[in-house]
Amino acid sequence: MKTIVILAISAAVASFTADAVSAEARPRVIVSSDIGGTDPDDFQSMVHLLVYADRLDLEGLISSPFGPGRKDHILEVIDCYAKDYTYLRTYSDRYPNPDALRAITKQGEIDVAPYAGVRRPTEGSDWIVKCARRDDPRPLHVLVWGGIEDLAQALHDAPDILPKLRVYYIGEPNKKWSPDAYQYIATQHPTLWIIEANSTYRGWFVGGNQKGEWGNKEFVTRNVAGHGALGDYFNTHLGGTIKMGDTPSVGWLLKGTPEDPSQPGWGGQFVRAWERPFVRFDRLTTKEDRMEAFGILELVLPLGEQVPAIPEARLLVENQSLIGHVAGDGTVRFRFCPKEAKAFNFTIRGNVPSLDAKSGGITVVFPSSDLTKQPSAKFPNWWTDNPDPALAEGVHQGAKTVNTHREEFLRDFAARMERCKSPASKQKGVSAAANTK
Repeated sequence: MKTIVILAISAAVASFTADAVSAEARPRVIVSSDIGGTDPDDFQSMVHLLVYADRLDLEGLISSPFGPGRKDHILEVIDCYAKDYTYLRTYSDRYPNPDALRAITKQGEIDVAPYAGVRRPTEGSDWIVKCARRDDPRPLHVLVWGGIEDLAQALHDAPDILPKLRVYYIGEPNKKWSPDAYQYIATQHPTLWIIEANSTYRGWFVGGNQKGEWGNKEFVTRNVAGHGALGDYFNTHLGGTIKMGDTPSVGWLLKGTPEDPSQPGWGGQFVRAWERPFVRFDRLTTKEDRMEAFGILELVLPLGEQVPAIPEARLLVENQSLIGHVAGDGTVRFRFCPKEAKAFNFTIRGNVPSLDAKSGGITVVFPSSDLTKQPSAKFPNWWTDNPDPALAEGVHQGAKTVNTHREEFLRDFAARMERCKSPASKQKGVSAAANTK
């Protein structure tokens, strides 16, 4: 009897210690999202984030859109979470109260940065600074799903926070809208610890086992739709088909080695970055000119003669209208970030006679795998997609380092969605019944 009591006490102490260590080990997280903006997949990623909220120490949810999208869209998802909270709480008392989540939801920048890369502090950028300066030994993970303007502004206003930050940036689709903020960070804060995922993230919804129940549509039908308010909300976006393009940033913290991006994990596997691709021309380029995909192209063009008092010019390229920066030195400057490897055409429109209606182009190519042999000393903590062709899913470099885990991370997500459908006591009953068959 004495032995049983001692074992029971030991087990209780071990359980308490494990819980304490787990609580302390939870990563501190701020998410910056363009939810409600140009891509609806952020709604899906926000649902995923909240069903894993007990695994993370969420400190901030920032709306950082290009164009439409505001913090009300984050609050909309939290309202669904509130409806499922009673059930979620039965699985873990670490699920944050809905009101606590509402309190850390902030509005960030709603416009793209000017040529300088920063404009003004926002509620979102100030919150990043406040959280980073807290007396906490843990690093602060900033997951950037949208515009990177708020991060750039925070670093500009409080450069002392840089050593505390660990950034996972979903680059490609967002970098094209934020070339100036990105270039500011690359030039002014090159020692920032950052994963720049320009294509690896696509492995969450491209490739891997997509047969039967693992298909992007079928998985949602079976495991998400009808699973609480969050599941039904998820199902209303993108036709109930998985995209969740920002979720690899969360997956990185859930299963992997966050301090070492070279190791495998749900969020992908990365290599040390080479020099960040940037090319500048003082003329209109043509398709004979080359640049690296996801790099920054800068055109510095003379205004010429007969310049109006307030010169204005825009670079029109595909679905973008990029505002030219009049530098005050007789030139106008444009920055463009191509998200694909192909030939681009562009045209200039404005009130500057020497530039209006002028056209040009650029040919974009994917980075060579040889670049992994040239890690940049200037960017000692910068990581990016592995360009090894063996790890590409079609044209998406590095995507196989995510989709190789597809069944594992989707199976885990399915189990999480069950929490929204019924309380823990009922789930235990179902499991017990299944075990007796």
